[in-house]
Amino acid sequence: MKSQNNKLKRELGLFSVTVAGVGIILGAGIYALIGLAAGETGNTIWLSFLISAVVAAFTGLSYAELSSIFKDDSGEYDYVREGFGKKLAVFVSILVVLTGIVSAAVVALGFAGYLSSLISIKYLYAGIGIIVLMTLLNYIGIKDSNRFNLIATSIEFLGLLIIIFLGFGNFGKVDLFEMPNGFYGVFKAGALVFFAYLGFETIVKLSDEVKNPQKTIPRAIIWSVIITTILYILVSIAAVSILPADKIAGSKSPLADVAASVFGDPAFIILAVIALFSTANTILLTLVTTSRMIYGMSEKKSFPRIFGVIGKKRKTPYIAVFVTGLMALILTFFEDIGFVADLTTALMFATFALVNLSVIVLRYKIKGGRKFMMPLNIGRFPVLALLGILSSLGMLVFSLINLF
Repeated sequence: MKSQNNKLKRELGLFSVTVAGVGIILGAGIYALIGLAAGETGNTIWLSFLISAVVAAFTGLSYAELSSIFKDDSGEYDYVREGFGKKLAVFVSILVVLTGIVSAAVVALGFAGYLSSLISIKYLYAGIGIIVLMTLLNYIGIKDSNRFNLIATSIEFLGLLIIIFLGFGNFGKVDLFEMPNGFYGVFKAGALVFFAYLGFETIVKLSDEVKNPQKTIPRAIIWSVIITTILYILVSIAAVSILPADKIAGSKSPLADVAASVFGDPAFIILAVIALFSTANTILLTLVTTSRMIYGMSEKKSFPRIFGVIGKKRKTPYIAVFVTGLMALILTFFEDIGFVADLTTALMFATFALVNLSVIVLRYKIKGGRKFMMPLNIGRFPVLALLGILSSLGMLVFSLINLF
């Protein structure tokens, strides 16, 4: 049983949790990966985002149902443990933790790339600096972290709205079904840009700090996926309507170049600064959710108990926070965001397949206690969970193709 000092404060509502989900989803992916994806799809990049959204929706509904059963913030660990046992659950949890840490490091390097293009600073120093800063903000506490998230997410929205606005007058002027590599290229890009959707699954790891989590978490997951999907599709269409897909494909700062093609260097600077907020926000939220998962695993006695220690003043799991930050800091010496994005999605697609399978198994093992149940069922059997398994495994294949 948790002591009073080891209780995290419940202070986040639906709006704040949805903003957190949208904030982490909208991070580095849309700003950094749309160029790489455009090289595979041409003008049909929007279709790759839509395909990824469908896969995210299937799995998001599974997370929503499972989170309505379990109260703790360990997420995948609880789901897989109840369905398949503790050993596989611990293994999956380790994969998710490592994925979060590596993702934070890679996005930090993305931040460094934008910052070094604006001011004179060494690439590595910028990456180290942002990891240190975001780790300190994570230590200060979830409420203050959430304040930064609200500001950064608003700025991210602004950047994407600028692109949509700039492209609005050009909508309908290009062939949005032009596929230089056919559907094969669209699905390959879909596996890559799925990285831009990662984040919806981490919302459940904030459960210990959310008011009425069994109702709030499912709604926040669903709203986060819907909001980001609409934005991604509109941004994709706007981008290829302004700048040819082959030019976007060759850019390291694709959305900034799209804006610059309309309003020149000032627009490039504005979008680059917005990208800095976007990547910084992703780093912070990734560090927050990863450290909270480590905390949750410690409470389950699957990770060393020292990771469950809560600071008396800040009420944050400070050892988990600083270990997460330190490991991400070490990993900033690695680069290649495209490779790591594919590696991340490959690991997550495997995890998602198990999560969806857990929904099916737990429908028969735990027959009650749900405040949310995913739709489209045949008796107790959840059809959408099966589609989640099949789509996750299919996208896993394309992620492995991208890697090798």
